[in-house]
Amino acid sequence: MSSEPSAPVVEPAPDARPSVEGTAAKIAARERQQEILAELGVLALRGTPLPELLDETTRLAAEGLESEFCKILEYLPDVNRLIMRAGVGWPEGTVGQATLGADLESPSGYALRTGKPVISNQLENEERFRTPELLAANNIRRAINVILQGDGKPYGVLEVDSTSEQDFSEKDIAFLQGSANIIGMAIERQRREINLQSALEYQQVLVKEINHRVKNSLQLVSSMLNLRAKSQEDPAVSQILSETSARVGAISRAHDRLYRSSDVKRLELSAYLSEVCRDLEEAIPQCRVSFEAPSPAYMTTDRAIQVAILLTELVTNAAKHAYAKGGGRVWVSLKPIDRNSVSLSIRDEGVGLPAGFKVDGFRGLGMRLVSILSEQMGAEIQIERLPQGTEFSMVAHLDPEPDN
Repeated sequence: MSSEPSAPVVEPAPDARPSVEGTAAKIAARERQQEILAELGVLALRGTPLPELLDETTRLAAEGLESEFCKILEYLPDVNRLIMRAGVGWPEGTVGQATLGADLESPSGYALRTGKPVISNQLENEERFRTPELLAANNIRRAINVILQGDGKPYGVLEVDSTSEQDFSEKDIAFLQGSANIIGMAIERQRREINLQSALEYQQVLVKEINHRVKNSLQLVSSMLNLRAKSQEDPAVSQILSETSARVGAISRAHDRLYRSSDVKRLELSAYLSEVCRDLEEAIPQCRVSFEAPSPAYMTTDRAIQVAILLTELVTNAAKHAYAKGGGRVWVSLKPIDRNSVSLSIRDEGVGLPAGFKVDGFRGLGMRLVSILSEQMGAEIQIERLPQGTEFSMVAHLDPEPDN
């Protein structure tokens, strides 16, 4: 199919008719055509939905050529046919149903395949092309076809038809091809937008599917560690496996939230940590874990996972050491400091810390993880010895809230 401009295929009229190019009516008609081209340009620039844009194009093109009929035909390569996607003047049920041949023996097919405008001023005497049954059934005497061409493959054909005897001229081609060019570019732009949107949606589905699979895999690992912990006779080994299971579970829950969220770059920290605390309470039956957060807080996914693991370590440490002789309670609080940061605190009412305790000086794996994670986040862990128990706290930096 050609997209280069070329000479129109015009059927000469057998009888010469007097020219009316200089008449006031003809001048007014040409001025109206220029106004219509401007209207179509505005519609295209507005991003008018394609069905509405096609309908308006057929109405305005018919008006510009003072004709009763107009149609936009979309090319269907699989069946090598042109289907009417929009039209004016045609019987009810024609639009969306009627099809025409897209071969070179069809006027519209010829315009599509060669890129040449086609004028048939006397369809009853047409010898170059076959007259489509749709035109004959509606007593169409003359027709003009131009290609609808964007940057990519042609969309189809814009055709104006009339039952009157007045001829279409080559100057009418300029108007109709101008209309087709405007709409062709708008169609191409919408095609690209649809393709981009489809690609974006595919990527979002792909990322969610990846997170879903990672979540399931991590849950499986966590469950295996938990089962192994319960089957161990050595309490120390069992404790290590349980703690590891909790760490893996914290990461799994992050991927679960990513799988359910439209934003894969960051997490709503309050809801995420609430779930972490709820699962910790189930994993550590002897310890009740209370969580409070007065408002949402958004953080990048990687840093949110770091906060969750840090929280898991501190709650587990409280259950293991602060309440070593029995059950107890741990309070977790996430409170805003300003728009860019929050304070996270973990408090217990246990036996308290040993003298000289320092996070970075403790040799246990949990405290070493807390030290490493806080250093990676650029945060400092503060320790307050209370009359009864201990409170660990840190300041975490947030990301701006997402736009609604």
